[in-house]
Amino acid sequence: MGTTARDMIGVDANELIALLNKALADEWLAYYQYWIGAKILRGPLRSAVAAELIEHAADELRHAEMLAVRIMQLGGTPLLSPLAFEKESNCGYLEPIDPNVAAILKQGIEGERCAIAVYKKLLEFTKDKDELTYNMALEILNDEIDHEDDFEVLLEDMGI
Repeated sequence: MGTTARDMIGVDANELIALLNKALADEWLAYYQYWIGAKILRGPLRSAVAAELIEHAADELRHAEMLAVRIMQLGGTPLLSPLAFEKESNCGYLEPIDPNVAAILKQGIEGERCAIAVYKKLLEFTKDKDELTYNMALEILNDEIDHEDDFEVLLEDMGI
C-alpha cells in the first residue's frame, strides 16, 4: 500500500499525490484532445498531422499509466472519475472546435507548453527528495518538449 515508497520520499506524500493526480487529469484530457482532434482534422497535411496526433495521444495515455502507478505506489488513489479531470487539471481541456489543421496544432502547442510548466514544477518539488517521481517527471517532460517541437515543425512545414 505504499508504506516504503512513502517513507522514502522527502516531501509530503499527500501533497505529492495531489500534484500527480492533477498531472494525471492533464494527461487524460490531452489524450482525448489529440485522439478526437485526429478524427475531425481538416486541411493541408491532414494525414501527417493526424498521424502525429495519434502518436502523441498514445504517449499521453502512457504518461497517465505512469502517473497512476506512481500514485498507487505512494498509497494514493488515482482520480476515479472522468468528471474530475477538468476540475483537477492544471491545463484544462482545449476543445478542438475548429478542425483546421493549424488551429489544432496551435492548441497542441498551447497544451504542451502548459504540460512543460507542470512537469518543471514537479521536478522542482521532488528534486533530491523523491528520485523515482523525479525521474518519471523528467521522462515525461522530455516527451512533452518533443511534442511541442513536433507541432511547431508541422506549422513551419505549412508556412505558418
